[in-house]
This record gives sequence, C-alpha cells and structure tokens, in this order.
Amino acid sequence: MSETSTSQTRLFENNAPENGAPERPHADVDRLSFERAIEELETIVKRLEEGKVPLEESVAIYERGEVLKRRCEYLLRQAEARVEKIALDASGRPRGTEPLDVK
Repeated sequence: MSETSTSQTRLFENNAPENGAPERPHADVDRLSFERAIEELETIVKRLEEGKVPLEESVAIYERGEVLKRRCEYLLRQAEARVEKIALDASGRPRGTEPLDVK
C-alpha cells in the first residue's frame, strides 16, 4: 500500500462516525463558499511556507489544501458556466445573451 493510501486510510478511520460507516475526509469542504475555501487554502500555504509545522501536521494540512484547491476549481468552473456574454446584432444592438466561450 502506498504512503498516500495509508494516510488516506488513517483519515477515513479518524473521521468515521461512531456507527462505523465510513465518512469522506474533509467532507465539510463541500459546504464552503469559494471565498472561505480560498481563505483557508491561503492560510495553509502560508503555514507550509513558514516551515514551522511538524511533519505529520504538514502532511495533513497539505492533504486538506488539495481538497480545498479542488473545491475552488469546481466553484470557478461553475461560475464560468453561468457567465454569459451579450450577443449583438449586425447594427451593434444587444439581441440577447449566449454562453461565454471560456478556453
């Protein structure tokens, strides 16, 4: 078993509810707004850059940072999908909206 799998297993064990059903580690991240997730991610990056966090804690907060990063990316993709651009007719007047082509 890889070290990543081992640490993920530990996280599942540590976060399992009392009834024994496994719970996803960092499940609370799914409920965070973009602003809250990015704020927490920035705090984690700062702590890791300072280098004063013990190794085991560094690994744990790095893993949480990865989950927060994925949450932020997901929320950004959702926002991009909702953004629309104004479509103009031949005379330059607005004729409605259409999806924004984000590449």
